[in-house]
Amino acid sequence: MILSDARGEDSVSLSEYQSVAELRGALRKFLRVSEQAARRHGLTQQRYLLLLMIKGAPDGSQRSTVTSLAERLQLAQSTVTELVARAVQAGLVARDPSSDDGRVVFFSLTPEGERRLAGLLRDLRAERASLAMMVAAYAESQLAEGLEPPTKR
Repeated sequence: MILSDARGEDSVSLSEYQSVAELRGALRKFLRVSEQAARRHGLTQQRYLLLLMIKGAPDGSQRSTVTSLAERLQLAQSTVTELVARAVQAGLVARDPSSDDGRVVFFSLTPEGERRLAGLLRDLRAERASLAMMVAAYAESQLAEGLEPPTKR
């Protein structure tokens, strides 16, 4: 149940603070462990995310454009262009010009990019499972507090 304070604003319970703190702690731990694992595989966190977004393209093509990557990574297109250029230079990403539109370039992983990303994902399986359980517990606690999940806009 959500209560209002003297100003008519929704009050925040101690248990809500605790569950949010627990969630944020779990997210931070996951990010720290991911950063360490990425370094072991010779990747920066940004490069790991770049490879993951290319390989995990929503359409299943295992390739992506700079525009799509900028949207998914929530980075400026110029930043993604530079990130992709460095990944190409490092031999992790290949450029594939579109056969339909000469202005479009698709990016896919090279065998080396595939090898590093697969190793990293294998290393993080237990951490992802742990985070998923934490997120499920958080969602349960939010429902118990009477907080509604956000609706799609």
